Amino acid sequence: MSKDLIIPFEHQQSAHCETGVISNLMRFHGLRVSEPMAFGIGSGLFYSHMPFIKMNGIPVTSYRILPGHIFKRFSRSVGVEMRRMRFRDPATAMDALDRVLDQGLPVGMLTSVFYLPYLPKAFRFHFNAHNIVVFGREGDEYLVSDPVMDATTRIHRNALVRARFAKGMPNTSGRMYYPVRVPTDADLRTAAAKGLRRTARDMVNTPLPMFGAKGIPYLAGKLRNYERRLGERDARLALGNLIRMQEEIGTGGAGFRFMFAAFLQEAAALLDRPSLREQAQAMTRIGDQWREFAFEAGRMCKGRAEAGSTYDTLADRLVELGKMETALFRELARSGKA
Repeated sequence: MSKDLIIPFEHQQSAHCETGVISNLMRFHGLRVSEPMAFGIGSGLFYSHMPFIKMNGIPVTSYRILPGHIFKRFSRSVGVEMRRMRFRDPATAMDALDRVLDQGLPVGMLTSVFYLPYLPKAFRFHFNAHNIVVFGREGDEYLVSDPVMDATTRIHRNALVRARFAKGMPNTSGRMYYPVRVPTDADLRTAAAKGLRRTARDMVNTPLPMFGAKGIPYLAGKLRNYERRLGERDARLALGNLIRMQEEIGTGGAGFRFMFAAFLQEAAALLDRPSLREQAQAMTRIGDQWREFAFEAGRMCKGRAEAGSTYDTLADRLVELGKMETALFRELARSGKA
């Protein structure tokens, strides 16, 4: 183990690990970017229901773009140069981490939520794309800024190795990253406008029916047939998994909508476009509707559905949400061209 080292790193709790790490790392390097602005510039909001990809036998539904892509898009738009590394051997990976720390640089990395012992057991599940920052070491422990925690914490070297090399999808492979150049005079105005246009375009112009805003009514069509196709028990399991992907994995479907609303609010001032404040309010109402959908579906999963609540009524909610998101993103796409 190398000598003790503590890098002065300002930790701020965030709603989502990837955007939280972006905001915290950029602040360390002198570029102040809020978490919602990082999310918006990185065009993080999306929707997809993918029957051809399954988790525990259930089709995957996602409310954002692929893990890691928010960081990549943000870096390209703002001009941040990143060094990304992956490893086959844990000892080599830990030596590389120590070398970067010795340069006085905090290091971001992908870990498995299941093998992070400082998290409450209820929060641990097999998800191999959780971002944290390591900013020092003391004895056999490393100092950790985990964006979902309210304060910094620490982890034993052996536990960190296990979290960095967890088996499963995606393969973490000890992946780590850190900025090597951050422009403190970055043109956030241009980057925000670009991120907004790309999000609107992807939500309304993606041609396949399971992606973008049209993917929401696509799922509604599947949901109407859950009981007939799967039977009552498996239909409830599938619905429960759908809600878990919406509200528990990452920041959740509604959570990402609220974060995008905050981005629109911030972008209204940055881009001098007051209409974005009204669209931020519309996005917040959409987030509320996602939460109400999850609440009603959750009651159904537990056999506590209110009278008149069925898979059809849940599907109707999704159809309405699809209409709301389509209308909003078409409006954003039009205003972005003006």
